[in-house]
Amino acid sequence: MSVLGTASVAALRQYARYADALGMPTAELLGRAGLAPDILNSNDGRVNGEQFQTFIRALAETTSNPILGLETGDYVQPGSYSVLGYITMSCATLGEAVARIAPFEKLVGDMGTTALQMKGEEIALVWHCNFQDAVVRPQVVDNVFASWINYARWLADVPQAAPSSVRLQRPSPGVEYEKAYAERWGCPVTFGAGEDAVILPQSLLATRLRQPDPLLRKTLEAHALSQLAMLDSDTDLTSQVKQSIQKQLTEGITRQDMIAEDLGMTSRTLQRKLSQEGVSYQKLLDEVRQQMAEDYLRNTAMAIPDIALRLGYSETTSFHRKFKAATGQTPGDFRKQSRKRSRGLSPHGD
Repeated sequence: MSVLGTASVAALRQYARYADALGMPTAELLGRAGLAPDILNSNDGRVNGEQFQTFIRALAETTSNPILGLETGDYVQPGSYSVLGYITMSCATLGEAVARIAPFEKLVGDMGTTALQMKGEEIALVWHCNFQDAVVRPQVVDNVFASWINYARWLADVPQAAPSSVRLQRPSPGVEYEKAYAERWGCPVTFGAGEDAVILPQSLLATRLRQPDPLLRKTLEAHALSQLAMLDSDTDLTSQVKQSIQKQLTEGITRQDMIAEDLGMTSRTLQRKLSQEGVSYQKLLDEVRQQMAEDYLRNTAMAIPDIALRLGYSETTSFHRKFKAATGQTPGDFRKQSRKRSRGLSPHGD
């Protein structure tokens, strides 16, 4: 596998739709990346990350458009996110959908990774882009954020929903282009920031989605896990471990040796590899537990002791202590606040 891993054809197709709409020589641009035009007809195919980067660079150079990434976000569709798109379509709330990004984003491609951070009454979706090409990187970040915002508006059927703000590491594309970001995103945008992040008010996460279907979501997630297992993820051990932990936690299991066995290695080897990546098994377990706990509290009526048991805690008090340390709230208070926000949010997001 290349340093940039792979990208789904679905992600490539979004850029190709943009090129076609502008009357660009799409087949020629694909050829410059070593890709045949019929690759776009594949539903489950993947392309080499280096080829994906080359195609985006060729498109950027041909259009000479400094906001290429922003504009390609207009062409997002559920299929642009592979099975992740259909998982989010079956979620009950926007928050539930957002929580699915990090565990399953590898299905879309190895372009980057998402981290969710609590910041007071806001949530920051921080995206770490893996592309280093100076021309390509800012366009990919712009595309990811523009696609997220457009897709979330469609999912929630709230066309005017907006983040609190967006922070971009890229320099300004020029004063004449900055208004295009504000017009599309409806919020302040900071260029030259220290991170690439979309900041959302927590209240927005309670927005109900169009077609919640928990049974379908579970089926799709099982399919997604099987797809993840087939991907060569040697360059993304942390993501692979988190997926295995999530799968084991559905049965209340938290044993490192079983996670290691699931990944085809010894517990000692797993510990060593994680250490080389600067993380520990316990840290990853805590992160997945927290994500799943918040999901259960927001979107189910499951009793708190049952949630604790499901997440592998031997005592409910241990679950309370960990949860409060992470959020500053008890699980009960978190659930009450989530329900208040859900009831208080109008269908139009007012």
